[in-house]
Amino acid sequence: MPLVSVIMPSYNHERFVSEAIESILNQTLDDLELIIIDDASKDNSRRIIEDFSKKDNRIKTIFHERNMGIARTVNDGIEAATGKFIAFTASDDLWVKDKLEKQLKILEQKENAVLWSEVEIIDAQGKSTGETITKTFSASDKKKSGHIFEDILRADFIYVCGLGRILKRANLGNIRFNEALKYFNDLQFDVDLAQKYEYYFVPEILAKYRKHGTNTTARDIEQIQKEGTVFYKDILERYRQVISNETKTRIYLNMARKYGELGDKAQASEALHFAKFLLKGQNKETSSETIALTYLNLASTYLTLGNRAQAVVCLYGGIKANPFLLPRLLFISAPKYLFNSTRNLKRARK
Repeated sequence: MPLVSVIMPSYNHERFVSEAIESILNQTLDDLELIIIDDASKDNSRRIIEDFSKKDNRIKTIFHERNMGIARTVNDGIEAATGKFIAFTASDDLWVKDKLEKQLKILEQKENAVLWSEVEIIDAQGKSTGETITKTFSASDKKKSGHIFEDILRADFIYVCGLGRILKRANLGNIRFNEALKYFNDLQFDVDLAQKYEYYFVPEILAKYRKHGTNTTARDIEQIQKEGTVFYKDILERYRQVISNETKTRIYLNMARKYGELGDKAQASEALHFAKFLLKGQNKETSSETIALTYLNLASTYLTLGNRAQAVVCLYGGIKANPFLLPRLLFISAPKYLFNSTRNLKRARK
């Protein structure tokens, strides 16, 4: 049994897959198996993968006869894995030569942690862009180690824990990538893991994420918004009892924004109603600054829906929660009519 099973989904990456495979096979820790699952590539990826598998018996291959999507592809790799630990990569990304060696030393002390690391962004030619994944996805100042279950759910960005991720295979249990999700399956995988295990972030660059000419279309954006509402509904249904009110408020606010961008004002308003209801009960458990800024976000979202009356009510709630933030609140997004309406509302309530 190998120490580490490396899962590499592959699809139409003939330009990059050779270098990706070599970065795994040339690790300083060689007690591994590399499971490559090609999702019915239309280019020469399969031939390249087969050539590598003939040269190195550590490679296992799975070839889909039809395209089945990234979640099913990775799940097939998980089912085929036999190593004590399981790690994930992509057929266009690269690993630093001693990535596994360094991570396994940490896992000797933190065997049940889910490890992930800093990742450098490279271009199609493999040259550094000067960016890291945490900076690009606004995760530099976010909590990245410990119990980050709610931190992931509260994030207004896609968490990037999956890049460089490695964990004990037995700890997966029944956790798998959701095959009904195309864009949120990776995030849901980390949410499910983080609910059970601590995460540990290695600040050193141990992997390289290749950014190349794949553009998100308007159709993709619409599908992402639709899928986001499905994802958050599922999370609330499964984890409602263990999620704090502050996090639930953030989730409903995110759902409202997604519904708003889809043009579904009724669903967006309903989500905002739940967010506002939950926010009112947080005076003892949440800082006044957080409450005030959440009210501001509610006000801004109501504005996008054309509901000025509720926007004014929420802005007033923010001022009441923390009057010292008034200049900041107004500077960020409140137009003059909001300020005047809020002033008149305060006078009327005295």
